[in-house]
Amino acid sequence: KTTFRNQYLGPFIGHEMNRCITCYRCVRYYQDYAGGKDLGAFGSRDRVFFGRAEAGLLENEFAGNLVEVCPTGVFTDKTLSKQYTRKWDLQSSPTVCPSCSLGCNTYTSERYGELRRVHNRYHNEINGYFLCDRGRFGAQHVNSDQRIPQAGIRNAEGKYDAIPLDEALAKIKSLLRESTIGIGSPRASLEANEALRQLVGAENYANGMTDTEQAMSAVILDVLQSQIETPSMMEVESYDAILVVGEDITNHAPRLALSVRQAVRNLGQQLAGETGIADWHDAAVRELTQHDLSPLILLTPMADRLDDVASQIFRLAPDDIISLTEQVTSALNSEAPSHAQEIATTLSQAKRPLIISGTSLNSPNILKAAANLALALQTKNPETGIFLCASEVNSLGVALIDNSNSSEALLKRNADVVVVLENDLATRFGADVLHQVNTLIAIDHLDNATVSESQVVLPAATFAESEGTFVNNEGRLQRSLAVFKPSGDVAPAYQLLSTINDQAQSAEALQQLCAEQHPVLTAIVTCAPKQDYRVEGSRIARMTHRASGRTAMLADVSVHEPKQPVDTESPMAFTMEGNQQQAPASLRPYTWSPGWNSNQSIHKFQSEVGGPDKTEVSGSKVFSNSNPLTPFELTPEQSRNLIGQSHIFGSDPVSNEAAEISMLIPGHYARMNQDTASSLGVDHRDGILFEDIEMTVLIDNEVAEQCVIYPMLPGMAHIADQTLSDLKRIDNFTAPADPLRPAIITSDRTS
Repeated sequence: KTTFRNQYLGPFIGHEMNRCITCYRCVRYYQDYAGGKDLGAFGSRDRVFFGRAEAGLLENEFAGNLVEVCPTGVFTDKTLSKQYTRKWDLQSSPTVCPSCSLGCNTYTSERYGELRRVHNRYHNEINGYFLCDRGRFGAQHVNSDQRIPQAGIRNAEGKYDAIPLDEALAKIKSLLRESTIGIGSPRASLEANEALRQLVGAENYANGMTDTEQAMSAVILDVLQSQIETPSMMEVESYDAILVVGEDITNHAPRLALSVRQAVRNLGQQLAGETGIADWHDAAVRELTQHDLSPLILLTPMADRLDDVASQIFRLAPDDIISLTEQVTSALNSEAPSHAQEIATTLSQAKRPLIISGTSLNSPNILKAAANLALALQTKNPETGIFLCASEVNSLGVALIDNSNSSEALLKRNADVVVVLENDLATRFGADVLHQVNTLIAIDHLDNATVSESQVVLPAATFAESEGTFVNNEGRLQRSLAVFKPSGDVAPAYQLLSTINDQAQSAEALQQLCAEQHPVLTAIVTCAPKQDYRVEGSRIARMTHRASGRTAMLADVSVHEPKQPVDTESPMAFTMEGNQQQAPASLRPYTWSPGWNSNQSIHKFQSEVGGPDKTEVSGSKVFSNSNPLTPFELTPEQSRNLIGQSHIFGSDPVSNEAAEISMLIPGHYARMNQDTASSLGVDHRDGILFEDIEMTVLIDNEVAEQCVIYPMLPGMAHIADQTLSDLKRIDNFTAPADPLRPAIITSDRTS
């Protein structure tokens, strides 16, 4: 019998090599599809081993999909194995990933009030068959020790006393004034934001974004309403020339990077068609294509994870990115500098050119310049598309509710009472803003600086414990459903807010109110079936028909299984009783078909491989792309040489609380090229002071001239307002091992 020693592959993926049947699906996905380099097939005589050359963290951001790609369980989900549950005993619901603006569809599963795993939920227009690792493993924040379990009120000593929820709600009612301000959140649902707006009044509500974020959201909304084609993430794969304008796709909108990697292979498909090779014959197409790829041009200030498939790379400061993009726009109709002319020629010759940009550099002008270029290209080629990435899961949703009231202006009123919904003001606006408020009321599910400074705290449910509707970056309304009922006093934020307002409104009532108040959001009522929807008179079962429900987990409380709660917010049931197989896509809680006992049965629900679901397209588009778009006028912006770089693990304060992701958060670094370092009088691994934060200098000649890159981590947003002259060298500095990779892990016992 041939046996293998399992390999350590990081905190996300387990390895059970003795289950392998040598199907090669793992390396075909990892290398050919996801672009990974560190996982391969190693053979010696009659032994074939699938793993890394040496134990260590899998480096690709889409490695978690190996769990679903492998048919036998060689690659397993460590977050599930940590407290293992048989998958047929899991309770699941259709959810929307809260980790970025793309709105990927997921199945989220729990057991006894603990989130156990997240699986990909196929959507032919958004995430397709795959997820990024932040979306798959970041949801473990639901189980974080930083969860707020019950209401609290600050006592005279400045400490919190835990009090019953009813008392906390009564206390808040007594504190409210006509001038009470409500600060919403782009990571909270439309229902919760609308409930807050109803509580404080339209004039006292702001959507919780900075002024710059609001300006960027306004540009994206204008583009989405225009006649320029705004493709879905899956449609991105059909474009044959792509220009990325100032957006770090892999770190800021990770799943999009996987689509871009497929788009650059379109040249191979074109050559195969001309040669008579069938599209499905992947090996022959790759052999024919060799290393030839469709054009991918990157305009970024630092090294990018897509550099390996890019045809042209320009390392530029934000102002220079805007300038070059404007030159390319001009070059479409007249002579321009050589680089701009070359890019313009590439885009003009493409059958379907695509412009990608986003908010990662925090510059409205970058978005405007990208939109102007797409508009100019469209006049020559109607097939031109533009894809703009927003900042958070509901940035566009809250912008549609209200994008005129400024959160910063409202907070500067020195308001007497401020109600903050799932938003850390210190991270977004700086710690000083907390001292401008007399009475702070926080509604959140995780502890943070704002919660710690508030007078009253209410425990809000996470995305896995409440229903909610979100608008993704392409303007698609999508419903996310609760996986399980929260415990104790924890409740959905919209329920807490409507109770304070003496309304006690359900999610469905708030959806109807939202449609009435904001006509652009009318589809919120129809984007998923209502609460009274039934299949042959039955609810949709969240649990499988195999669920036993008989365990001893709660035997210390009672020898009887607790009665399952009744779901009054959706057509689904918290039991195994009901109809699952005939559920529409937006209500299907897991993938299962008779004879197929895994996620591999997904094709049973499709009209064709890669095609739409047989029942419906989940979600509804807000806009119809009908308005003419006039070129944007660029407005003066502060020139920035200190550039915050998003990190797929570390830049999202919510997923950072997932135990496994917290191991991969980078340390504090300042990356710059050698010339910039020399001008600042520092060298590699010296220390440099950013106001009050110590950074390790890293020489990286891929960084644009006179730019310094720092990690965009919670609590570091204020650094962007500084200049290079504000940076101070630290004498006698001891540098950490490697700030970019703080967790080079070689086994489960070391980090």
